[in-house]
This record gives sequence, C-alpha cells and structure tokens, in this order.
Amino acid sequence: MRRTERYEETHTGEIEMMKSDKNICELEELEAMGLLTSEETERLRGVTERHPMSVTPYYLSLIDWSDPYDPIRKMAIPSEGEFSPVGSYDTSGERENTKLPGLQHKYAKTALVLVTSRCPVYCRHCFRKRLVGLPSKEILHRFEDAATYIAEHSEINNVLLSGGDPLVLPTNSIAFFLETLDRIAHLDYIRIGTRVPVVLPDRIIEDGDLLDLFRRYSRPQRRLYVVTQFNHPREITEQSTAAIDALIRSGVVISNQAVLLRGVNDDSDVLADLQRGLVRIGVNPYYVFQCRPVRRVQTTFQISLGRAYRIIEQAKARLDGHSKQFRFVMSHRTGKIEIVGVRNDEIYLRYHQAKNPDDIGRFFVRRLPPGAGWLHDLGDTPEGTGVPRLDRKRDAEAELPGTQAEDPSHTVQ
Repeated sequence: MRRTERYEETHTGEIEMMKSDKNICELEELEAMGLLTSEETERLRGVTERHPMSVTPYYLSLIDWSDPYDPIRKMAIPSEGEFSPVGSYDTSGERENTKLPGLQHKYAKTALVLVTSRCPVYCRHCFRKRLVGLPSKEILHRFEDAATYIAEHSEINNVLLSGGDPLVLPTNSIAFFLETLDRIAHLDYIRIGTRVPVVLPDRIIEDGDLLDLFRRYSRPQRRLYVVTQFNHPREITEQSTAAIDALIRSGVVISNQAVLLRGVNDDSDVLADLQRGLVRIGVNPYYVFQCRPVRRVQTTFQISLGRAYRIIEQAKARLDGHSKQFRFVMSHRTGKIEIVGVRNDEIYLRYHQAKNPDDIGRFFVRRLPPGAGWLHDLGDTPEGTGVPRLDRKRDAEAELPGTQAEDPSHTVQ
C-alpha cells in the first residue's frame, strides 16, 4: 500500500525519506470505514494511481459524509472529474523559471524553494498536481545549493519555502533551512507556505521545539511569515484557531491565500464568512486566486472569470476594510494579474506582479467571452478604450514542453 512520506535532514544537509502510517492513503481504507462504496473505490482507482490520495484523520473528521457535495470532501477526496485531461500541468511557467532543481526565480525579489513534494493532505485542486506525492526531479536535494544562489543574487530580498508543504518535514530540517537563510544579510524576510494549520493543526500545537524555532527566527528586525490556505469557513475550527494562536505567540506574521473553487467557496456568503473568520483569529487576507487551468483540476474546480468577479465583489460588499484587503488575481506565467473590474463584455486587468519588470502596474482591457476562465480565453483589446494592446504572443498561455503529457511522469525519477 502507498503511504505518505516525510523527510529528515542528514548531516550533509541532504534530505532523505522516512515512512509514516498515520494518514489515510488508500481508497480501500475509506471503503472499510463505510465512507466509500466498492463501486466508488473501483471507479476512483485510476485517479489515485496517477495522483495519490493522502488525508489526515483530523481533516477527514471535518467532512459531512451525508452530503455528497461537502466542500471539505471535494478538496480532499478524489473524484471522477480528475480523469479530465483538460488543462496544463505547468500553468505558471515554473519550468522556465527554474534556475536549479528545486529553486525558481521568477520575480526579481523572490526566490521560491521547493523543499519537499509531500503534504499532510494532497488537495485535489493543487496547482502542482504534477509532482505532489510523487518522486520528482523538481524538488531541492541540497539546500546549500539554493542558499548559494540566493546569496549570490543580492536583488532577492525574500525567500518562499514551499513544496509540497515544508511543515511536514522534521523540525530539525526546518531549523537547518532557517539557520542557513538567516546568514544571508540581504534577505528582509522568509515565508513558509503551508496548509498544516488547516489540515494538521496538532503538528504546530504539540511541537514546542517548532514554536521555539519560529520564536528564534522571527525577530523585530526580520520577521518570519507563514502563508496559509484556508478555503472554507468550516476549516476554521477550535484546533486550527489554536494552531494560528500558537504561531502568533511565536512572533510569526500570518496571511492567507485562498483559491476560488467551484463547489467549495464559489458563493459570496461563504467567501465573506471565510474572510471575516480569518481576520477574527488573526490571519490577514492576502490573495484570492482564480483557480488555475491545471490538468485534472480545471474541469472540476474552475469557474468563469465573469462569475468569479461577481462573487468577489458581492463578498466584499459584506466585509469591512480590513477583511477585504485581499486581491483577486490570476497567477499566470507572465505574473500575478489582478482582476480590477468587469463591465458588460470587457474585463479590466492589471499586473500586480510580473516576470518582466516593465509590466508591473500595467493596466489592460480584454474582451470577456462567456465561460472564459483564464487569460488565454479572453478576446482582443476592444477598440476605442484608449488602453494600449499587450503583445498577445507574449502573454498568451504557452504550453511548455512536457506539460501536456497524459500523466506527470516527466517529473518522476
């Protein structure tokens, strides 16, 4: 049976795998608990053979199994929608921005380091579906190599540790990362992208060493940031709130990046409740992402940009200023594109962040066809708007070599 794996640092700073038997990783386990029928198990077997399942007992307990459309279930349990080949495995141009295995440098001031391909829960909407839960050539093997690159590029002022989920690693591995980065003087702050507070809060609550580590490296002169992903208000529980509180008491600054997902939070009341709940427990709303057109994700989770914008604006109308400070963006291969407005059949867009520095802040308008869900679905700039056209060849979605493969085997060793 396939099991989740976690990693432990060796004396050389390399990372090796260790086994863990705690998570639910097989459809047959759900069937034995009476949560799936034998027919469902058989139908979904082809999904998990391609994209593994792993769910913590805690997160599984949040599912209302009497509701076939339960939003937590939709994020955690495989579905037949994952058979759909529509989309790309690399929608944000990660391959073209990889400087060495496990390190990406897309935006001038940010280095992204992929320290593991494992997560406590393998979210079915994951935009790195190509590598999560699988052996991958895209994961960093020696952290010193990434640190050397970062030290040699003084324009980098922050590092994002991601994956996978860095907090599935043993605390001594995380300590090694933070200690190594702390020696690089031109870094202003370090971020850790994690769903652990949401899906495995006891990892934080019960690990005093981890909290002491965060306390040591989140200082007044250089803060440590944790970027979470709460997507539904039911994820804000007594346990996840306690995990957030423990992080705050350790001096960590916490922000949230939600993803707008069909059948999960594509409702203005749900989205407003989520943002209010986050502010209440001390988490700053940061981004709401348009669901990316990821292969085996897009068909199930993406909604149209027109509908998404209406949901966002209706949610904001129910929120105070602090709760609606988030930006609604597409994380495109050319940059983070904010959806500023929609009027009739026109959509107004602005580069909040861009791979090409000349694009930062650039405003543009496109035709918005019915059902369009991504930049490449939009029409040309309407005539008479007074807004200069962007280079369609440059900002159109480009499928990179290998990303349209029927499976993610191009990342598997």
